[in-house]
Amino acid sequence: MMIGRNVKVKTEEQIAAEQAWYGSEKVWLIHKDGFSLATMVKTEPGSLPEGKVKIKLEHDGTILDVDEDDVEKANPPSYDRSEDLASLLYLNESSVMHSLRQRYGGNLIHTYAGPNMVVINPLSTPSMYSEKVMHMFKGCRREDSAPHIYSVAQSAYRNLLTTRQDQSIVLLGKSGSGKTTNCQHLVQYLVSIAGSTGKIFSAEKWQAVYTILEAFGNSPTAMNTSASRFSHVVSLDFDQAGQVASASIQTMLLEKLRVSRRPEAESTFNVFYYMMAGADSSLRTELHFNHLAENSAFGILPQAKLEDKQRASQQFTKLQAAMKVLGISGEEQKALWLILGAIYHLGAAGATKVGRRQFARHEWAQKAAYLLGCTLEELSSSIFKHQAKGLQHSTSFRGGPDEGSQGDSSGSKVTALECLEAMASGLYSELFTLVISLINRALKSSQHSLCSLLIVDTPGFQNPRLAQQQRGATFEELCHNYTQERLQTLFHERTFVQELERYKEENIELALDDIESSTSLSVAAIDQASTQALVRTLARTDEARGLLWLMEEEAVQPGGSEETMLERLFSYYGSAQGDNKGASLLLRGEKPHLFLLGHSHGTDWVEYNAQGWLSHAKHNPAAQNAAMLLQDSQKKNISGLFMGRASGATVLSGSIAGLEGSSQLALRRATSMRKTFTTGVAAVKKKSLCIQVKLQVDALIDMVRRSRVHFVHCLLPKAEAVGGGGEPRVTHGESPDSGLMTLDVGLLRAQLRGSKLLDALRIYRQGYPDHMVFSEFRRRFDVLAPHLTKKHGRHYIVTDEKRAVQELLESLELEKSSYHMGLSRVFFRAGTLSRLEEQRDVQTRRNISLFQAACRGYLARQAFKKRKIQDLAIRCIQKNIKKNRGVKGWPWWKLFTTVRPLIEVQLTEEQIRGKDEEIQQLKQKLEKVEKERNELRLNSDRLESRITELSSELADERNTGESASQLLETETSERLRLDKDMKDLQAKFDSMKKQMESMEMEVMEARLIRASELNGEMDDDDTGGEWRLKYERAIREIEFTKKRLQQEFDDKLEVEQQNKRQLERRVSDLQADNEESQRNIQQLKKKTQRLTAELQDTKLHLEGQQSRNHDLEKKQRKFDSELSAAQEEVQRERILREKLAREKDMLTGEAFSLRQQMEDKDLEVCAVNLKLDQLEAELQDLNSQESKDEASLAKMRKQLRDMEAKVKDQEEELDEQAGNIQMLEQAKLRLEMEMERLRQTHSKEIESKDDEVEEIRQSCSKKLKQMEVQLEEEYDEKQKVLKEKRELESKLLSAQDKVRGGDIETEKRLRKDLKRTKALLADAQIMLDHIKNNAPSKREIAQLKNQLEESEFTCAAAVKARKSMEVEIEDLHVQMEDISKTKQALEEQLSRLQREKNDLQSRMEEDQEDLNELMKKHKAAVAQSAQNLAQISDLQAQLEEALKEKQEVQEKMQALQSQLEFQEQSMVEKSLVSRQEAKIRELESKLEFEKTQVKRLESLVARLKENLEKLTEERDQRSSSENREKEQNKRLQRQIRDIKEETGELAKKESEASRKKHELEMDIESLEAANQSLQADLKLAFKRIGDLQAAIEDEMESDDNEDLINSQGDSDTDSEVEDRVDGVKSWLSKSKGSTKNLSDDGSLKSSSPPGRRRYCFDRSDEEEEEEEKEEGGATQGSYYSRYRYGSHLNDDDGEDRPYETAS
Repeated sequence: MMIGRNVKVKTEEQIAAEQAWYGSEKVWLIHKDGFSLATMVKTEPGSLPEGKVKIKLEHDGTILDVDEDDVEKANPPSYDRSEDLASLLYLNESSVMHSLRQRYGGNLIHTYAGPNMVVINPLSTPSMYSEKVMHMFKGCRREDSAPHIYSVAQSAYRNLLTTRQDQSIVLLGKSGSGKTTNCQHLVQYLVSIAGSTGKIFSAEKWQAVYTILEAFGNSPTAMNTSASRFSHVVSLDFDQAGQVASASIQTMLLEKLRVSRRPEAESTFNVFYYMMAGADSSLRTELHFNHLAENSAFGILPQAKLEDKQRASQQFTKLQAAMKVLGISGEEQKALWLILGAIYHLGAAGATKVGRRQFARHEWAQKAAYLLGCTLEELSSSIFKHQAKGLQHSTSFRGGPDEGSQGDSSGSKVTALECLEAMASGLYSELFTLVISLINRALKSSQHSLCSLLIVDTPGFQNPRLAQQQRGATFEELCHNYTQERLQTLFHERTFVQELERYKEENIELALDDIESSTSLSVAAIDQASTQALVRTLARTDEARGLLWLMEEEAVQPGGSEETMLERLFSYYGSAQGDNKGASLLLRGEKPHLFLLGHSHGTDWVEYNAQGWLSHAKHNPAAQNAAMLLQDSQKKNISGLFMGRASGATVLSGSIAGLEGSSQLALRRATSMRKTFTTGVAAVKKKSLCIQVKLQVDALIDMVRRSRVHFVHCLLPKAEAVGGGGEPRVTHGESPDSGLMTLDVGLLRAQLRGSKLLDALRIYRQGYPDHMVFSEFRRRFDVLAPHLTKKHGRHYIVTDEKRAVQELLESLELEKSSYHMGLSRVFFRAGTLSRLEEQRDVQTRRNISLFQAACRGYLARQAFKKRKIQDLAIRCIQKNIKKNRGVKGWPWWKLFTTVRPLIEVQLTEEQIRGKDEEIQQLKQKLEKVEKERNELRLNSDRLESRITELSSELADERNTGESASQLLETETSERLRLDKDMKDLQAKFDSMKKQMESMEMEVMEARLIRASELNGEMDDDDTGGEWRLKYERAIREIEFTKKRLQQEFDDKLEVEQQNKRQLERRVSDLQADNEESQRNIQQLKKKTQRLTAELQDTKLHLEGQQSRNHDLEKKQRKFDSELSAAQEEVQRERILREKLAREKDMLTGEAFSLRQQMEDKDLEVCAVNLKLDQLEAELQDLNSQESKDEASLAKMRKQLRDMEAKVKDQEEELDEQAGNIQMLEQAKLRLEMEMERLRQTHSKEIESKDDEVEEIRQSCSKKLKQMEVQLEEEYDEKQKVLKEKRELESKLLSAQDKVRGGDIETEKRLRKDLKRTKALLADAQIMLDHIKNNAPSKREIAQLKNQLEESEFTCAAAVKARKSMEVEIEDLHVQMEDISKTKQALEEQLSRLQREKNDLQSRMEEDQEDLNELMKKHKAAVAQSAQNLAQISDLQAQLEEALKEKQEVQEKMQALQSQLEFQEQSMVEKSLVSRQEAKIRELESKLEFEKTQVKRLESLVARLKENLEKLTEERDQRSSSENREKEQNKRLQRQIRDIKEETGELAKKESEASRKKHELEMDIESLEAANQSLQADLKLAFKRIGDLQAAIEDEMESDDNEDLINSQGDSDTDSEVEDRVDGVKSWLSKSKGSTKNLSDDGSLKSSSPPGRRRYCFDRSDEEEEEEEKEEGGATQGSYYSRYRYGSHLNDDDGEDRPYETAS
């Protein structure tokens, strides 16, 4: 077996074979023995009858005409061993069985069936269950693993870890199909893979558990060599880490009566045979097994064959070892063997058949009593005594105390053998419960558990006829079949009902066939309760109820029997119910006590024998006394075990065992089951033996329903394979291929139909099996869309989960048909969620790898930092060691090192003593705390157990109270109803009594009259004769009337009988027609279902093709992106090549320059060599000259050495240059080779990409044309804007020129006035100097001069400031214009984009409308085509009818021709012949018309198909254009958003500029107002200056009298000065007011330097102090000082105001 799916490349032969397969239409022919492969033969229309097809069988080539319903489409050979049946191309019964048979022949017994698993039980023990195979499945997803029972366990375990939700695995199937074996494999896998803390749950321990369960709960049957005779649930509790924390086993429906009574040819439980064969001598002696009985009332006899004995002995040894593994002590084992031996001896003792109820053989009974630890009298009284009292109590439960004697009479017929059987079954039931308790004791744990996994194993379907047994099924087999039916109902509910309800809740429309109802009809026939189930009444009501309720009622009814029970059952569910579908599920048997019940939707009919079933419903006190007997045993090991178990609630109502456990999940399971037994009807009926069966199954289903269920369907390969001896399945041969030929196809088909696997596969394929809540899906898969996470942020709060999930799905690029958005969750097709999970795993692995890399980098940096610190520490230690070595010999250091430890010794000893005392105190405290903690823990455990017991008791009491109140209410209503009925009956009784009294009075009167008449006859004979005549006449009239009425009645009766016969004939005809129509309807329904299934398969295939196309498109987009990346890489390579070429040119230039340098150096070397030669020649000459002295010679040698050194240096430089040149040449050669290689590769790439570049160039040229058009439009708009800008600039310049011209004129005028003022002031200065010389007012004149200079300075500064402000105003105007222009341009662009957006939206709406219209047309065309097809089919039918009529007419025509010849011979008139000929011609013309009509309709169909194809193409084009327009719309929206942001920024700038403009306008207005005030002040100053000039001239002219001048000079000058001072004062006051107004406006400030103002202010203070010191001019000094102080204050206040002192 291989894990995963290895994809193999198909060969050409395989591809050719597949093409040939698709070319020939292969089908399966269904027949009685199975199915056969055939090929459909194409025939001409009309050559075969309707509903018939021609096929050719593959194995022998036979050609057959078969019905269409007997043919199913076949899949290609590649699907023969498909791992998942849901992946088949055509899903039908034959294809599914063929795949299963092929896999079974290859020893592949496991197959996926959608979410479920199908397992066919192998005939041999396969080697696919090993620890190595377990580890192959560990951690795998279901999609990545091959089908295996381990895959189911791994899937459940994975879901448990991811969802933290309880899981359960339910095994379904027939008896002998391998459910228990698969259950063992599941448990072993989970325990091995999940593990446990401390390895307390090992595979060995679980093997021991199943060894014990197989010994005590299994027995050989006709269906199975080791069949489970009980149902059990294995509960594995897991902790937070996913390990097994605790485990437990709950058992129910034990077939305990098998100990004493069982069907023929079947055995009791295995443990008896194991014990009898494997007990050693000491145990045999203790159990009294040395001499076994020859016969037994229970049929427990030792095995006869030696092989069976040896096998049983080995199993007993294995059983003892298993008990030892589970911690069951020797004494406990001995107690078990004692009870089993006692049961055996009770069977050997037997019971009397007649007479007093007692043991038949007392010596064996004495052995049983000894083994049980009691006396023979106690054992006998527990079994045979007090029967009437117990039975009376059981019957009076419903009948009440008044009818107890009747119950006694009916129940006192219990025989002694039945009492003995009840005691044996009770003992074994208690023993089995004890074994389960001991197993749970070994499995329980006190660890905290989070969630649990349940594995449900029940006995399979039992059918004796399947094992060729001619007997009826027993009541125990009915119970097991009922359990399987309930589990099948749960499968139907989970697979169909819940899925369809979920689709309905989420508004998902899904076209599915009508799902058949579940097995609830056959279940209802067993357990349906009546509405009066709580009422204690013995009345047999007409309300329908199930078999279990009828058994309980008949058991307590006086004279109740199985016959009446079956009659009532048939009256409720039999064939008398006419229209009820359940009538076909219950049939009468051939014998009185037999009945047939159809299980598994009527595919498995089981015949039951109801003989003796009522004994199961009757309470036998012997079974109840068994527990008391064991608890009161004299043997301590027995009584100790059962007394300890009696204190705990391990058994629920004597039904469910194994409810021990202290974990939270175990308590929750126990509470759930207890609630099932104490709520509603269960509270009243839980003591009933029959109703306990239903309650146990209810508890099981309720426990499973709370979890997520995984179903495993176990199939039986063939019926005759089940009944072998020895080990199961091994003796039938080891060859797996032999099972392929002997596979029972009919049995396999019945099991498939009964389990409804095909319907489950269809709803799995067509529906959306995987679903997740929006928030959960978004949280789990947002890792696949990191751009959305970056966009919203990790802590982004989602307001609309559905919209967020929609965005996530769009970003994942899933196929639209692969998911569906519901109201609260998203649904996925099969396999989509697994692909997303795989993508998530890949992304998670990538993220974790990046995280690990970051962590490793951080750790490496930390380690490096640590190493640096260690290096520093080492260096510090080295330094200290060096220092220590330096001072080591110093005497003072030696003294210090010697004395220092001695000082600290005392201190350390005291510290140690103190620490020891603290340690002792802490130890004492710790011991005390530990002791208190242990006591508290024990108290808490005891209190918790007490709390759990009290809570369970409280829940029981509460539920009992609820049921009692419900019972009281029902009894009250029943009492009221009975009172009302009694009143009605009393009233009727009174009325009837009155009528009876009146009738008695009439009878008395009639008797008196008769007596008087008789007396009158005797008295008078005459009158008597007259009365006699009248009497005789009346008698004759009465007889005549009788005859007449009899005649009329006979006539009417005959008429009515005739009418009845006619009606019966009509009814029979109508019934025949109805049956025919029903058959036709069934055939049409089957045909419709088959066609619908084929259509759905085709749709799924189409969806698969679409998803494949979608994947191909994604791959194409990925290829395009890679291609663009490759093109970019080519571009980069081209750039690099150009760069390398430039570097090559540079290097060649450098090499050329180096070569030139080398040539220059060569020339220099040559010159040096020549010079050297000359020097040598000169040296020779010098040597030849003897007159040269040694000094010159040394000098020459020195020069020679210098020259040689220079030459060597030159040579070295030359060598270096040569080496550089060589290296450059090598680099050049290497670069040239690299360039050549790159040129070759890139030339190839460029040649391959030329076509693509050409296409891109064409598209770019188109885009360039569009861009050019847009640029031209933008250029025109820009020209218009520039033109407007030039016009505005010209206007602005003209306005500025006007303003500047006006300002220049005013400035000139002011300058002239200033000059004139200066002249006047100069004259005034001269006069004032003259006055100053004669008067003490020099300081005031100097102050006025300074004031004048300051005013001139401020005027010049104001002019400069004005010019700067004008420049700023111009700049602001320009900015304003630019801003307004950009704003206009942006507004135009925004409006243009808005228009484009509106156009696009309108275009999209039009396209959407066109698309809707096209869809409507498409739908209409499809509907029309469907109608046309229907018409064509009708016309074909009409054509066939016409052909039939034509044949008939031809036959008639031949007959008529023969008649015509005969008539012509017999000279008959020819008018009849002409009439027949005319009719023939009319029929032929009609036939021709029908043919033309058919041809016309065929052409119409072809035309409609073409239109349909065109419409689909148009729809695809529309959808693509719509997608493009959506993208364009998104792009435009982004542009509009950017433009809006720019517009907002421009609007902010514009508002800022407008605010500045407004401030400047306010400043200009304030300046104009200041200018006007200054001009007014200037005019006033001119006037005052004119007055001053006139005064001066008058003074100059008046020189008459010198004395007068001298005498009046002082006064005149004083007055004149005062006048001038007053004028200046008034002018200054006006200027002061103007400056105050300007300062109040606060628009502008003076631009005079602050230093100058500060100087003036300080100067005025000094002058004021000097004026205060002077005595003569005190008034004037104070006046002028105040004036100066105020003017300078105004200057300080009016800072940066240019026009303040312009005048």
